[in-house]
Amino acid sequence: MTRSPGTPLPPPKARRRLREAASLTQAQLADRMGVTRATVRTWESGRTTPRGRKREAYAELLKALAEEESAAAKRAPEAEAESGAQPAPVPVVVAVRTGPGSPAEAADSLVLPAKALPAEERREAEPERETTADPKAEPEPVGLTPAQAFDALYEFGTPALVRQTFLLTGRRELARESVERAFQTAWENWPEVARDPDPVGWVRAVAYEYALSPWQRFRPRNRHPEPPPADPGDRTLLNTLLRLPPRHRRTLLLYDGVGLDLPETAAETEASTPATANRLLNARRAMAGRLPELADPEVLHRRLAEVASNERLRAAKPPTVRVGSERRARFWTRAAIAFTVALIGTTALTLRTAPTHYEPPVSPGETVRGVPPKVAPGALSDEELELRQKLRDQMQDGPERLTPRLE
Repeated sequence: MTRSPGTPLPPPKARRRLREAASLTQAQLADRMGVTRATVRTWESGRTTPRGRKREAYAELLKALAEEESAAAKRAPEAEAESGAQPAPVPVVVAVRTGPGSPAEAADSLVLPAKALPAEERREAEPERETTADPKAEPEPVGLTPAQAFDALYEFGTPALVRQTFLLTGRRELARESVERAFQTAWENWPEVARDPDPVGWVRAVAYEYALSPWQRFRPRNRHPEPPPADPGDRTLLNTLLRLPPRHRRTLLLYDGVGLDLPETAAETEASTPATANRLLNARRAMAGRLPELADPEVLHRRLAEVASNERLRAAKPPTVRVGSERRARFWTRAAIAFTVALIGTTALTLRTAPTHYEPPVSPGETVRGVPPKVAPGALSDEELELRQKLRDQMQDGPERLTPRLE
């Protein structure tokens, strides 16, 4: 029995283009499909594809969006031909909302988007200002310098990352230091981070690796526990979370705290999807065994956000982090240059002072017992003189010496 192929879907880039052309956000599309925003994000990135009824519904929705786009494209030339004259330019007013739901409040929450903000959300995340653009004036470039882009990413992601790292380690200073060190590494590799589709995830992975490094236990300040949370419930939850193995704790935090799906959690923890699922189930089972009220993932997510938000966590300003990263890079560069110069000087000195040929050492004299001393030559005795004369008289060469004779 052969299996019929599923409903065809457009490429991932086309899916996102159709959604943006219809002025729909990922959250709105997720509500219409009955899935989470992270699921829509993975569909548009091409890492996962829907199956079954979700695939058919998604294909029908994309088909309807494509038909609306084609119909709008056909109506545009007709409207221009009927109007004939260009409409008067209208001043453009840019206003960005603040207060509840603003970028500042979103940065203070525990959950961060797993990917970079889409175009419509980036427009909402701009600083608060209201300006009227002159239609006759030349448009100003909207591109950001690397320092401005880094500062925007730092201000957006730091508050939530510090809270997440605090839940991961239970230490406030270590959480702050880990996030700042991760952003310093990101500034050193900024071209790579700027092109990454998920820069916050890039920094988060580096911060988690630094915070969970086994070398942290050897630092003097990490040998003593820090003051626990003031609330007894928060203290119990944090202690229960810290009892989990580091890998299980990180998996639980990424899936139930940050909101990543299972494939994204597996990719960030560098594990297979089945192994990540087993870690997540074991972590949930351990949490529910000690705190039965946290058996519901929604309750667990809410409680993690409450524990993280109740702590007063601080972080340095973006320029301070950038300057620290540049100083660190200069220090290691100078150290590498100094080590190379020292190595070259040592090699040159060795070549200059090394001998050109091998001279075996002269062993010192030793006294050997039991061997008679060598006697100096003296006068020959009569027997020695007779033997010498006999040897001289005998024939030393010739064929006669080779012929046997009878005695």
